[in-house]
Amino acid sequence: MVTKKSKEKPAKEAKKGLSAKDIEKELDIVEKEVSSLSGSTEKAQVQVKASKPIEKLKKGDKVKIDSLQLEVDAHYVLMDHGTTKEMALELFDSKTDKDYQVRYFSDQAEATLDLYELQEIIYLKKPFKTIEW
Repeated sequence: MVTKKSKEKPAKEAKKGLSAKDIEKELDIVEKEVSSLSGSTEKAQVQVKASKPIEKLKKGDKVKIDSLQLEVDAHYVLMDHGTTKEMALELFDSKTDKDYQVRYFSDQAEATLDLYELQEIIYLKKPFKTIEW
């Protein structure tokens, strides 16, 4: 009598990364943070104390935002819109090892300053009151 050995299915490899459920949870957290930050539609007035034009900031320069002492890591064009350029100023805090971005439009720098903090893999907008360099 000939019997067939039953073939066992190979164990499925564990999927790498987050499950769909985990991704949904992460998105919910981020959406709550974003909505709490952008709750007010009017932009708060930011006080700017500049020792030179913002366009002249370069790697190694110091920038103080509220109580944060930050250092410029890079300054580049994020997007060229033709008549104006959307600029990004990459900053980092050497004490906490956190990364930040100041974004602005070249034709209206002081009026369009926005601060973003890197959280995990996404920059989230962060309110601030004063900036100086």
